[in-house]
Amino acid sequence: MKRLLQLCVLFCTLFLATFNAASKSALPNPVLYFTGAEYFTSNGVTMVRYRFDVLNKDAYPADMFAASPNLPPCGANTKASRTWVDIYDQTGKRLYGFCALGKPGDLNGIWFALREDTVPPSYVYIEMNDRQTNTKYKSNLADTTL
Repeated sequence: MKRLLQLCVLFCTLFLATFNAASKSALPNPVLYFTGAEYFTSNGVTMVRYRFDVLNKDAYPADMFAASPNLPPCGANTKASRTWVDIYDQTGKRLYGFCALGKPGDLNGIWFALREDTVPPSYVYIEMNDRQTNTKYKSNLADTTL
């Protein structure tokens, strides 16, 4: 009877440890949405910046966006963040990326820009690449118009 009780305690302990580890590592995919477009001029060329936010950005821990000098740099930036965010059109063509977001709240300012005379893709999505855990989080397809 004592042996059976020990096995039950061991099983329950392992189950709870596994459940807690799984629930801590299971983060949701980002929910991307369009917030607006703005015109600007760069080097005499009129451009349109398409802005987006991530609805569930608060679900991601701050350490996912901490400077990570132990990971490969982003160009000359040796303190790039642990998680990089790339924006793609609906066909998978990369439009722009961010490698130095400092906190989950910075996901409210992601964007890509095109020349004013360029038709934007109908839909875009993002991939958040946690370089420390080698985990990618892919968003929904979001409209590029309101």
